[in-house]
Amino acid sequence: MKFSTQEEYGLRCMIRIGQATAPNGLTIPEISEKEGLSSANVAKILRVLRLGGFIESARGQTGGYKLTHPPEEVVIGEVLAVLGGRLFEAGFCEEHAGIESICTHSVDCSVRSLWRTVQSLLDSVLGKITLKDLLGNEQEVSDLVVSFSEEAEEAFKNN
Repeated sequence: MKFSTQEEYGLRCMIRIGQATAPNGLTIPEISEKEGLSSANVAKILRVLRLGGFIESARGQTGGYKLTHPPEEVVIGEVLAVLGGRLFEAGFCEEHAGIESICTHSVDCSVRSLWRTVQSLLDSVLGKITLKDLLGNEQEVSDLVVSFSEEAEEAFKNN
């Protein structure tokens, strides 16, 4: 399982915009230079984030991109869903049935159970992490993720 470059770069752009102190936000060239990404790639990612409602843009010489909500209200799980979708969606089995019209494991599928559980745990952790959390340093974020993971694991055991 891999996360896409769009998800990785999208989070990096969101963090960069979240750190910005300029009242009009950051421009594509500024983000591109600071993140070491092409302007075309940054523009594509910012479009997805803008359409997802996470950022807004202002045109003109003093324009730029800024967050539509405070960082503590931007849930990382929602950002990742807009950037690349979820790992496991309900219709996944129907879309990947192989050469048959219905998956041969549609009645009793241990693989589906695995992906549902993984997605549930991911949702539990990513649904609690905000952009504000990612504006912290690596150790702070690591500690937070560990605590959320432990909570998710405990909740999973109790269900």
